[in-house]
Parts: sequence; structure tokens; C-alpha cells
Amino acid sequence: MYHRVAEKDIDPWSLCVTPQHFAEHLEVLKQFAQPIGLIEMVEALLACNIPDRSTVVTFDDGYANNLYNAKPLLELYNVPATVFVTPGYLEKGREYWWDELERIFLKTGSLPEKLSLCIQADASEWLLGAAVDYSNEDYRMDFKRRAWEGTPGSRLFVYYSIWQQLQNLPEAERQEAVDEIITWADASTIARSTHRPLTRKEVCALVQGGLVDVGTHTMNHLFLPAFSVATQRDEINTSKVCLEEVVGRPVQAFAYPFGAYNKETVALAQEAGFLCGCSTVEEPVWDQSDRFQLPRFRVQDWSGDEFKRRLLKWFRC
Repeated sequence: MYHRVAEKDIDPWSLCVTPQHFAEHLEVLKQFAQPIGLIEMVEALLACNIPDRSTVVTFDDGYANNLYNAKPLLELYNVPATVFVTPGYLEKGREYWWDELERIFLKTGSLPEKLSLCIQADASEWLLGAAVDYSNEDYRMDFKRRAWEGTPGSRLFVYYSIWQQLQNLPEAERQEAVDEIITWADASTIARSTHRPLTRKEVCALVQGGLVDVGTHTMNHLFLPAFSVATQRDEINTSKVCLEEVVGRPVQAFAYPFGAYNKETVALAQEAGFLCGCSTVEEPVWDQSDRFQLPRFRVQDWSGDEFKRRLLKWFRC
């Protein structure tokens, strides 16, 4: 499971793999594995005949660099892939909310001392204190850290605290909170080329040639278990209808945002007419795997040698 293929910047969620490393990963897959498409794998699962050492490449979220950086390499190595798109972001012209927070809090410079938000009728306040100023040294230290590894009082700690508050919100409330933070920080809403989502036109370009397929990732990348069955159903069904309208053909695959779901979510994915649902549980797919809870290994910005070591270990699981 991949997300972004781009040159590295600060990356609190380890979502980015450089083009060089991605090419090395594909070379390893061609040498030591049998890359196949997701739908082909699901059909083999249903037939209890999964090819030996078969692997499936997927991307979550739907970043534009999946088209511009990943697809040319997939074509070069002739490796199929499925990109799980979040249709609600296709025409926003904005970055995903977690990336906008990162751009505000984890870039060098100063911010106001106090942030106040009203989140679902509850007042929340963050006093930045020493974290008002974010130096080049702070940035270099956080470059090596993950989102949850910030020390109390640090910018990274504040970032993660706010991320936690926003994760489970409905889309409209979450967007309102992010907009308030952008105003508070006097920040831009212009999306970075390295972080922006695909547009509708780019989704169509992505699937041209047939090597890359698309699935959905809900309409707005919601943490589904936090919501009612009705809201989950709307997020799942609307995303399928919207993406099918964009590509002009049935969309068969679904991935749970944040890898989060409950039994109702799984039933809704089946009800919507998907062929499969992908989780983030890290284990191989077996003949007895549930096709609506398919496990996936998350890939990070590893060298080809490190990726090879992990791949061979996964095959021995």
C-alpha cells in the first residue's frame, strides 16, 4: 500500500516514497514476485487459486503524483495498480485536511500564541508557548519523527493534538475548523504540487491504457466507525456513483479510510456492489481471506534492498 510518490519533505505519516525508491520497489517486484491487478487477485481468491508470490500494488487517497510520478514507472515495469480515490476532493483545489495542517504547523516560521476552536459545541484551546516559533532545527528534528512522536509543547505535539480532534468530525465541520486554522495562521489555501489530489480530468488520464484501475476511498475520507450507518452508507455509495460517472465504467474496489471499519461498514461495502474492500491489517492474503477485509502491507520510503528484505519476509509469513 502506497500513498504519495514524490521527493521527500517533512512527512509525519510516512506517506511519501521517492520516485527513485518506487522504481527500485517495482524492479524488486518484477524479479521476486508476480504482480497482478487487484480484481484479478480477488477473482483468484474466489476460485481458491491465488498465484504463488502474487502481489498487488495499491495507492490510497488519490494524490495527483500517482498520475505524474507513479504511473510512468508502473508502465515502464508493466506493473498494474489500483488507486483509491476520494471523489469529494477532486474539484476542491485544496490539499487533504491532514496535509493542510502539516503545511501550517510543520513549516518554519511563527504562529500566533493561542488557537481557539469550537468543535462540536465544545471549546478547545491550544497555547503554543515555545512552539510559537518553529526553527530550521525544529524542522530537521521533526523530519525524522512521526506524527505521534512530538514532545509535549512542541509544534509536532500541537499538530498531532489538533489532528486527533479533527479526525472523527463530519466533513463540513472538519472543513470549517481547518478554514478557521488557516485564517488564524494567515496561511494560503493553494495546494502544493507534491500534495494536491487528482482532478476529474486527471483520474481519466490515470486509467487510460488499462494498467491502472481506480477504486473509491469514501467521498470525504471519513473515519467511518465514528458515524451512523446512514452516514456511512451515503459516504460509500455516493463515492461509487461519483467515481463511476468520472471514469464511465463500474468501480469494483473500495478501501476503508484510515483502515478503520466495523461490521456495519463491511456489510455496507458489500451492499454497495463492490467486489472487495481493502483494510490496513498487515498480513498476506490467503485462500480463506475475507475479500471485504483484504489485508495490505504499508510500504514506506525504503531502499530497494530494504524493500526486498521485507517482501521476502512477507512471503514467509
